[in-house]
Amino acid sequence: MIDKATIDKIMDAANIVDVVSEFVTLRKAGVNYKGLCPFHNEKTPSFVVSPSKGYCHCFSCGKGGNVVGFIMEHEQMTYPEALRWLAKKYNIEIRERELTDDEKREQGERESLFIVNDWALRYFQDNLTNTDKGRAIGLAYFRSRGFRDDTISRFQLGYAMPERDALAKTALAKGFKEQYLIDTGLCYKRDDGRLQDRYAGRVIFPVHTVTGRVVAFGGRILGNDKKAAKYVNSPESLIYHKSNELYGIYQAKHAITKQDRCYLVEGYVDVTSMHQSGVENVVASSGTSLTTGQIRLIRRFTSNITVLYDGDAAGIHASIRGIDMLLAEGMNVKVLLLPDGDDPDSFAQKHPAEEFRRYIEAHQTDFIEFKTNLLLKGVTDPVKRSEAISSIVKSVSVIQDQITRATYITECAHRLGMPESTLISTANKFIRGDIEEKRKEQRREEARDEGPVRPLQPLAPVQQAPTVEYMLMQMVVRHGQEVLYKDVETEDGGKIDLSVSQYISYDLGADSLSFGNDLYNRMLAEAVAHNDDEGFNAENYFMHHPDIEISRTATEMAIDHFQLSKSLQVRRDDDTLRNQVEHLILDFRMDYVERHMKDLQREISLSVGDTDKMMKLMAEYKDMQVIRNEIAKELGSDIIMHNS
Repeated sequence: MIDKATIDKIMDAANIVDVVSEFVTLRKAGVNYKGLCPFHNEKTPSFVVSPSKGYCHCFSCGKGGNVVGFIMEHEQMTYPEALRWLAKKYNIEIRERELTDDEKREQGERESLFIVNDWALRYFQDNLTNTDKGRAIGLAYFRSRGFRDDTISRFQLGYAMPERDALAKTALAKGFKEQYLIDTGLCYKRDDGRLQDRYAGRVIFPVHTVTGRVVAFGGRILGNDKKAAKYVNSPESLIYHKSNELYGIYQAKHAITKQDRCYLVEGYVDVTSMHQSGVENVVASSGTSLTTGQIRLIRRFTSNITVLYDGDAAGIHASIRGIDMLLAEGMNVKVLLLPDGDDPDSFAQKHPAEEFRRYIEAHQTDFIEFKTNLLLKGVTDPVKRSEAISSIVKSVSVIQDQITRATYITECAHRLGMPESTLISTANKFIRGDIEEKRKEQRREEARDEGPVRPLQPLAPVQQAPTVEYMLMQMVVRHGQEVLYKDVETEDGGKIDLSVSQYISYDLGADSLSFGNDLYNRMLAEAVAHNDDEGFNAENYFMHHPDIEISRTATEMAIDHFQLSKSLQVRRDDDTLRNQVEHLILDFRMDYVERHMKDLQREISLSVGDTDKMMKLMAEYKDMQVIRNEIAKELGSDIIMHNS
């Protein structure tokens, strides 16, 4: 792990304007800079970069953050990856804490596999462009598919020499360990113990992670050997899990974000051809069944997806399950059937990007129309028709958003000519079945992990209103170090000044109250702990915090466009910082008391027959009423006391 001193050095060196300018054209706008948001399409600049505060923010889509958060969001990197990106940019040496022996071993193995893959990538590329066989066979194939040099370069395509041990011999001569060649899947051992190349004589399609590292390869055969597989792909490894990777995601991620849509195709060539034609927001599941991990990877960039099919009936029917998975993950799904005889590759070669996009817009359909046409077209048998309709309703039932699900039910009823109530009843059966299956799975997991099955526990009631918490924490972020009370007398007769963060912490702590959001509790504790540090500024401290969750939260709270709701607006004439903090604390206490009273009412109603318990609960309830009325008077409103 990167040590704190190195993180501080990176954060001190990184200039938010300098970094964002690598991806966005910025213009000076007063003390800030402004440009078109890199996270969504817009014509009027709403993306603001503040060099003084060290953050960026889009006032349209809401994305942004400090310099690390921006790189994480824009490049889809993890926190450590973003720090390393910045360290490389500013020539800062990364210093990391001492790892355990197990961590060192695993990290060493992972890094070794990446190093071997990086070498193999360059080896395949060199074969393609700098050898006679590569140019005559591999490059000729790519040329025949219409691939330009810039496409070949961008996707880092290559060629594996036809000799069965060409890569193995070269790699071993370079000093690479045999075991790593096997673990990456580049080679395998024959029964006689000889090391063989997995991709001999094939053109190579590297598979990149979202950050651009090569984790696997796909090799396509060039001959007509019907006994050989058309494609050979890397096996699972320490660095490659095919269920979590998508071909082309590294090259497509920015286009997906800009277009707010992802096109999903099946193969390597489909992706490269569409990309070359100008449709760059496209990825492939690389011939494997679509997985939840792949869907969630797409959702990092957009919730809108169009699935492209080439009209092959068997393939389409096999892919229906993928559509249900997309719906279950909250994706907005469209489907496009290409004209007979065309796949995404051939269609892309015939049509320029704009024409391709127009065709997609004109011919893509929602999944209901797609499944209706696919399953019911020409079907007259009542049993088969019933099965088809059940399949359509089952797809609707997996949609998590209730409003969207209800809208599709209405659409289904209209399209299928059936009573909406019948479809709702059928969908509810599917939903109940899914819930029960999830409960059973939960119980099975509990039985495996913890022994005897325990009853499902209800969720604990929420204790505080998030809006009040948010506003109190915003006070800490914006004004945490500012003195709220001067010369406050302590128990030992001394005097101290109380800052905003200290006052909020002491006031809530006096009654053992805390935030419902544990992140806020951590932030408040840190603000109090660092309050007396020389030059401490809560806003700068939290916005540049090494914990990216804290940094993002603080950046959001620092943005000036947030406003108090009417119920939280200061209701005193003296609109000072002190009054605002005091008033928010009273709001917080009022919210806590009212929620506690509701809990007591619930317990009283369940205590019928237990006189002693009921009397104690009613006494506590009346005490809460008194406290509520006292808070109400301080807030300047009247509450009628009910006899409950």
